[in-house]
Amino acid sequence: MRVLIDTNIFISREADRVVSADLVDLHRILNELRTELFVHPLSITELKNDKDDVRREVNLSKIRAYSIIDNPPNPDKDRKYCGRVGEPRTEHDRIDNAILFCVYRNAVDFLLTEDRDIHKKAQALGIEDRVFLVSEALAFFNQQIPRKDQIATPPALVQDYVYNLNIEDPIFNSLIADYTPFRQWFEEISRKGRKCYVNRRSDGSIGALLIYKIEEESISSVPPLPKKRRLKIATLKVTHIGYKIGELLIKVSIDLALGQDIDEIYLTHFIEPEDHLVELIQDFGFYQAAVLPGDRPEPVFVKHLKPNGPMIDSLQPVDISRMFYPSFYDGEFVGKFVVPILPEFHEKLFTDFRKGRQSLLPEYLGEFVIEGNTIKKAYLTQSRIKKLKPGDIVLFYRSEDIQGITSIGVVDEFHPDISPGEIMRIIGKRSVYSEEEIERSIKNRSIILFRHHFHLKDSIPLDKLMQAGVLNGPPQTIGEISQSSYEWIKINGGIDESFTVH
Repeated sequence: MRVLIDTNIFISREADRVVSADLVDLHRILNELRTELFVHPLSITELKNDKDDVRREVNLSKIRAYSIIDNPPNPDKDRKYCGRVGEPRTEHDRIDNAILFCVYRNAVDFLLTEDRDIHKKAQALGIEDRVFLVSEALAFFNQQIPRKDQIATPPALVQDYVYNLNIEDPIFNSLIADYTPFRQWFEEISRKGRKCYVNRRSDGSIGALLIYKIEEESISSVPPLPKKRRLKIATLKVTHIGYKIGELLIKVSIDLALGQDIDEIYLTHFIEPEDHLVELIQDFGFYQAAVLPGDRPEPVFVKHLKPNGPMIDSLQPVDISRMFYPSFYDGEFVGKFVVPILPEFHEKLFTDFRKGRQSLLPEYLGEFVIEGNTIKKAYLTQSRIKKLKPGDIVLFYRSEDIQGITSIGVVDEFHPDISPGEIMRIIGKRSVYSEEEIERSIKNRSIILFRHHFHLKDSIPLDKLMQAGVLNGPPQTIGEISQSSYEWIKINGGIDESFTVH
């Protein structure tokens, strides 16, 4: 694999001990994997222009550890690319665009950067799964090591009480700075026994936190939001987004709302430059609906779990899945496909399936690992099918042990007939597979990038599927089923029709 390193990774990061410590481990992993590491020639030019003589020489000495990309592609010649990332306003923007263009044009497999603007541009280009923060890269590349004693393991998320949190933890610094009464509020909810979900790092500090509340009141915003039962995300904080833990906290919030029969979630948040939280929540359907008035107006972000007619009239089926997750379109304009999956890969993709943590349960029980519990997933198949498209519905049939349909998702993207060497580049952050597992297959594979919506309340066994005429026998490859067969599955699998759009 070829990895491009943005120089902001190792320049002026000494004050950030978390990133620096992770970077040491990441270098160790990349060396073990014999990954090719590159820097862009424009990065070197930028360093040479530094007027601080001492800093310039130190940084140039660091960059000599990397190879330089020879004759990198020039973004100025690609009008489509420039239109999507925007014309550069500064020399720094021009360099960022050139660096990201190397990923866009497949000159490298992945980019490692802490620059939030680059991550935002990658999302606009649809290549965000190939652009990593240090913490994300540590998790991803550690998974590729073909041995058991990996350096890092996916962190656990546990349910706890606010009174067990240390308010002096660095994760609260920005909240204390932004909200004068934060300490008082923190003490009040601690006394009330408010619950939360927390991820703790190996040193005991908080890596991620979700504090929530169920409300039934109007919101005095501009415009005002009417009285309604809502789940309020009081605090959603993630330090150095990695392991897709931010996505998991969104999923936990949605599941909490579903468990309480709530169809609207909201949070308030002061928008900051390079704001990763806004990017994250918008990807799962939050939008700015109002602002709280004051000396510093605070945006109010709302997410609807169930769309109404006017909301969906102008949306494509795949956009309904993204905006109103976990609701989805299942009418006649999308295909329905049964996807056979071996138990070992079902366990990897749906780690919550056997542990009693179905989407409609009101609470998660105990401690669970983040890998495989997220919303956006990737599935590899040797099926020769070509007709899958964004918005289509995939029904996973677990073979061998269960021999039945267990889970439902919606296709984000479909990439047919991809060679093993290209697979990791496409699935990127969604991967639950190691490169070694992928390369065991000599044949090309197709890739289904999808969002997991629900496990069926009642898995449907093969004998019932055959009796109903949905299947003729155990599926050996991906096959399309009729709308009427899908409707039978929806009824007999216990899929709540209030989350479907026709």
